Amino acid sequence: MDHMSSSHSQHTKLNSNKLSLTYASFIVPFTNNMIPKTLSCSITALAAFLSTTAAAPQNKVKSSVSELSLTAQLEIADSVADQYPLLPNDESFVFDYNKNGTGMASKKTFPALVGTGASMAIAEIGPCGMASLHIHPRAAELFVVISGRVHTEMVPEAGVVNANGTQRVVRTELGPNMMTVFPKGSFHTQMNPDCKPALIVASFPSEDPGVGLVAPQTFALNDDAVAATFGQSIAGEDIDRVRKAIPQGAIFKVEQCLKKCGIKKRQV
Repeated sequence: MDHMSSSHSQHTKLNSNKLSLTYASFIVPFTNNMIPKTLSCSITALAAFLSTTAAAPQNKVKSSVSELSLTAQLEIADSVADQYPLLPNDESFVFDYNKNGTGMASKKTFPALVGTGASMAIAEIGPCGMASLHIHPRAAELFVVISGRVHTEMVPEAGVVNANGTQRVVRTELGPNMMTVFPKGSFHTQMNPDCKPALIVASFPSEDPGVGLVAPQTFALNDDAVAATFGQSIAGEDIDRVRKAIPQGAIFKVEQCLKKCGIKKRQV
């Protein structure tokens, strides 16, 4: 009995040792020495290839980003804090209206505006000057007169009518330190009725308010569309003549005012 017990104990111990050895073989970490040479070379080559292909897109992305405009780089920055390294100089936060020919500080002309949701224009409307009827598709406009006098007209959206059912038109006369508002998308125009310049400031709750010139863009349509729009009141042969007569600029001069001020058109 003791012999059998001893034999069974030794057998169990042997099996236990085999089990321990077998289990241990699963948890021994692999080393390069345990990998066949051919497989090792293949894995090394694959790792090198993956490393190269992973780095290539990153380099390409970095190169592509550096080719973007400053405004575009600011717009794709991961956070506002990440925008500041792109504007390392304090001068980047200054817009000089004296040196900028457009008079409009937008995200394109003044990249520091990216993320602010704002833009601003300063302009001088010359004697008898009138802004072409226009809209701003992406923003309302706060219009302030700094000096001089300006008449404004604004046409709200369709459906805004007077008591008699006619289209509502909001007309104002502004002097220094007076302001009006042109809602987003509304047709509006401004005129300086005097013989001296008027200085104005226009502020927009958008970094890129945009502008659409109503008359020139309407007549950019084909002749049939123009004729139908005006109820066939303009003969087909006259449409091109009218189209060419429309001022293409944002500001033009009012003939009656020019005569009042004794200003010849060629002098303006």
